[in-house]
Amino acid sequence: MPLAPANHGHLRQLVAEGVSPWLDGIHRGLLASGALTRLVEDTGVRGATSDPAALADALAHGTAYRDQLLRLAHHRVSVDGALWAASVQDLRLACEELREVFESTHGYDGLVSMDLDPRLAHDAAATVTEAAELARAVGRPNALVKIPATPAGLTAIRDCIGLGIGVHATEIYSVTRYTQVVDAYFDGLEIAHAADRRLAVIASVASLPVGRVDHEVDGLLGELGSEDAHSLLGQAALAAARLLYRVYEEHLGGERWRTLRAAGARPQRLMWTDTTAVGRVGPGTGYVESLVSWGTVNAMSPGTLDQAARHSRLRGDTLMGQAEAAQKVLDRLGRLGISYEAVVRRLETESVPRLVDSWLLLRASIAEQLRMVSVSAPAPQLCPGAPPGPGSAAHRDH
Repeated sequence: MPLAPANHGHLRQLVAEGVSPWLDGIHRGLLASGALTRLVEDTGVRGATSDPAALADALAHGTAYRDQLLRLAHHRVSVDGALWAASVQDLRLACEELREVFESTHGYDGLVSMDLDPRLAHDAAATVTEAAELARAVGRPNALVKIPATPAGLTAIRDCIGLGIGVHATEIYSVTRYTQVVDAYFDGLEIAHAADRRLAVIASVASLPVGRVDHEVDGLLGELGSEDAHSLLGQAALAAARLLYRVYEEHLGGERWRTLRAAGARPQRLMWTDTTAVGRVGPGTGYVESLVSWGTVNAMSPGTLDQAARHSRLRGDTLMGQAEAAQKVLDRLGRLGISYEAVVRRLETESVPRLVDSWLLLRASIAEQLRMVSVSAPAPQLCPGAPPGPGSAAHRDH
């Protein structure tokens, strides 16, 4: 990952604007090589999140998982068990590499989020069980579990926060759904407070996949082909982000939050994901420069981090006080026959099947690697880190 130390100041400027840059796509190759540590030291990266596609690619084209998979294959661990074990180890390692950031920021940053099996996304109880087992297995205070904000997911977010488990709420596309996520977070904090849990150690972020929003809307604008349509290319995600940020500010200004804050609670920060910008937003750095405001997180792929560290040119806060302008963008889309609410419903409907497809590809990659190591190498003489027992989540086939 050839980040240029001479240009790392661009991400430091982002931090100075109140934005935490995170790495999107941790995997064992980055962790084993010390690349994440170098990113933290050289560019100011302050957190990380998983990406099943990045993990599948690392499994297919690297050897970092080979020793662990060889041990797991020797113990005849199931595919789901091996995927679980690999995820737990990745999360532990990433949390350790970011522990200094976590401690120096008193738990504000240095966080790492990991996917749960998205086939559980419509089952709140199963999601909470899986999240609790992952949190126990990892045993690190800076670990977050990723939960899609489906109707069942909202219940799971509330219950996980109530248990003191950090949550990264994902697949949020609308003001309505984001408001529901914030309410679930507040509900969970109130449950945790009633159970005498320390609110100051419960962290959460909520993410909007900005690139997916623009891809969907820009495709519809491209079909229209008019001058008015062309002038709106690349504006939908920014408008959505600005509207969500207004909700964020409104909730933090309310009496309910002031009560929770007095009890030690931390704000649930807004995060921007799917930030590899194309088209009108600008190659590489557009979503870095256009999504800047205090208390937010920008999760970037290694390539986008590289481009942002080298070339981004910030122009100050781009979200605060911009809700009126954002609504005008959505109104203009409506006059062209493009309903943002309809787009949102489609994205929400497609989100879990898309996540499941990605997860199944990762699972297939794990299965192939288990097969390869089992036929190409002798059984290991030593087996440090015994696989999970038969009662654990790792041996369940969902």
